[in-house]
Amino acid sequence: MARRIKAASVERFLIDRGHEFSEFEAGDWDPGFRVAQAGPRRVHVFWDGPGEADQLDAITTELRAEGYHVVATRQPRGGRRRLEVTRP
Repeated sequence: MARRIKAASVERFLIDRGHEFSEFEAGDWDPGFRVAQAGPRRVHVFWDGPGEADQLDAITTELRAEGYHVVATRQPRGGRRRLEVTRP
């Protein structure tokens, strides 16, 4: 069973690696990543902006190197790409 994980710890890890955090301004998202708590044992990571697939691949590599378990998924009904991140 996966261990508990906090979105804030994944966010801090990615910021420390030089990734920019996306923010909602003037009715649109700035390019960068966002994280969302998906339960006590899962965090979702999204990329806003161009190069979504490439950016999520790069983030996947970094998170896995740090010991996180990462699975690329999509939101229901063909929605946005996202990463499901857990701690084994």
